[in-house]
Amino acid sequence: MIEIERKFLVTSQAFKVEATGSKQIVQGFLNTHKERTVRVRLTGDEGTLTVKGKSSEDGLTRFEWETKISKNEAEALLELCEPGVINKTRYEVSMGKHLFEVDEFHGDNEGLVVAEIELNTVDEDFLKPSWLGREVTGKVEYYNSYLSKSPYKTWK
Repeated sequence: MIEIERKFLVTSQAFKVEATGSKQIVQGFLNTHKERTVRVRLTGDEGTLTVKGKSSEDGLTRFEWETKISKNEAEALLELCEPGVINKTRYEVSMGKHLFEVDEFHGDNEGLVVAEIELNTVDEDFLKPSWLGREVTGKVEYYNSYLSKSPYKTWK
């Protein structure tokens, strides 16, 4: 239940040509405490409830627990969430033996595009596509829970 993830800004739209699929995601947060977040996500007709713990100091690892819930349960829980729902399109891009999830944000976070890759070890090597930009792993301002309260469009 420990997630190892690295996060990067995306420098171009070239990832869309390489994507094997995309899906619309709506998510909100029942809790955005710095020690833990509780997220509700609706992806099409599938809901998930996720609890994430505090990130390690370098931002590479943190506890994550997730379970599927029904669409109706997700919709009901989204009504209880803190203000600041996140809307995004997620693209899946296979690169070598890894999968990049590229999130193109909409609404108040329009203009932000972030790629994430989950790894098996913190020092695991992976292929880096040409559109992968600056690493932002561990930078709290790029966490979805932060973006729900301080949207990208409000950044100076």
